Amino acid sequence: MADGRRRAFIGSFTAAGGPGIVTAEVDAGSGALTVLSSVQAVPDPSCLTLAPDGETLYAVSETAEGTVAAYRVAGDKPEPAGRPVPVGGSGPTHLSLFAGHVLTANYGSGSVTAVPVRPDGSLARSASGVLRHTGAGPHTPRQQGPHAHQVLPDPSGRWAVSVDLGTDSVRVCTLVDGTLTLYRETALRPGSGPRHLAFHPDGSYAYVVNELSPSVTVCRWDAAEGVLTPLSEIPVLPGAPAGDAYPSGIVTSSDGRFVWTAIRGEDVLSVLAVRGEELRLVTTVPCGGHWPRALAASDGFLYVANERSGDVTWFAADPLTGVPRRGGSIRVTAASCVALA
Repeated sequence: MADGRRRAFIGSFTAAGGPGIVTAEVDAGSGALTVLSSVQAVPDPSCLTLAPDGETLYAVSETAEGTVAAYRVAGDKPEPAGRPVPVGGSGPTHLSLFAGHVLTANYGSGSVTAVPVRPDGSLARSASGVLRHTGAGPHTPRQQGPHAHQVLPDPSGRWAVSVDLGTDSVRVCTLVDGTLTLYRETALRPGSGPRHLAFHPDGSYAYVVNELSPSVTVCRWDAAEGVLTPLSEIPVLPGAPAGDAYPSGIVTSSDGRFVWTAIRGEDVLSVLAVRGEELRLVTTVPCGGHWPRALAASDGFLYVANERSGDVTWFAADPLTGVPRRGGSIRVTAASCVALA
């Protein structure tokens, strides 16, 4: 930010009483959050992402109509930068920036949308392309059709990668002249329900967290060829779940030594140590709330958006063991995600 302060932007489900988009200041020493403002943005801004220059924030509206919107964030309160843009799909749950476009993963319609970004960071008036997924999985009713849950660029910037819970697969795509094209699809274990993916910092591996079975699939990533190769599947809980267990977020440490996941129902964070091509479950710790929908990491701190308890909790991760230590929390009703500037 221009004033040198670090900020976090927190999305929430307005249909459940959430305030929209909350802006918080981040203390560099402790990781602590202090609320600065909230703004009633698009309905249900469940996922946010920042432009690389930190001046524009993008938000999806996870509704049946499905839109994406841009906001200026020079001050303490986001200001709209144009009207929301329809994504041509329903229930967008994730978005990212790739090759001059905002990409959205549309869970309800099982598709990925590209919306051009103008030079000033605002959005074009309409989407340039929609890539529709096909397929299904064995888990009913969750896998009766495609459900794109995440889309992000690979570390090389050459490929767009989408994770589909409904088809048990990860798709590698290209974007040319605003049109998304499927390049390759990688099948994961049937019924696993892949939700999100995080790349190792060196770009050689990808870790896919599975929602329908509490596990992470370790994959080798070949950026030169755009090939994702599954290697192993690692449980993220020490034994069978006591009840519901639905993993949500996954992040890697900046040094590539640890992977963390958030698990709803069990309401824990799992700590996995990276051992070459393998992951080893170290331990789990309480997430600091109920129903951790999303997880973010920055500068040795973890931030958890606990949807049902309505708070965002921060943790300091031990640099030697990777085990998070709770620092504190702020109140955000129906919290859905955290984007760090």
